[in-house]
Amino acid sequence: MDVKVVTICGSMRFEKEMQQIARELTTKNGYAVIQCIYGITKNETESEQNNIVKAHYKKIDICDIVYVVNIGGYIGTSTTNEIKYAKSKGKQIIYHEN
Repeated sequence: MDVKVVTICGSMRFEKEMQQIARELTTKNGYAVIQCIYGITKNETESEQNNIVKAHYKKIDICDIVYVVNIGGYIGTSTTNEIKYAKSKGKQIIYHEN
């Protein structure tokens, strides 16, 4: 069986929704889901925050599909940049809402 790898992208304001979406993508579609690190904290150094961002872009590199959580049509700056990056890599992009 060919299992697709999906990376979820979206605003951290949708953290709970992204966790539920990840579960549904796995249970209903059989996808292997890679999620982002939730909530960069103020306790993390700039270097640590940069590591989180670089790791997320690597997750986009290794996935087959980028699933954008855009509840209410909201897509922030970071997610917009991730979408542009994913498109430049030829990744399939699925939006939660049209």
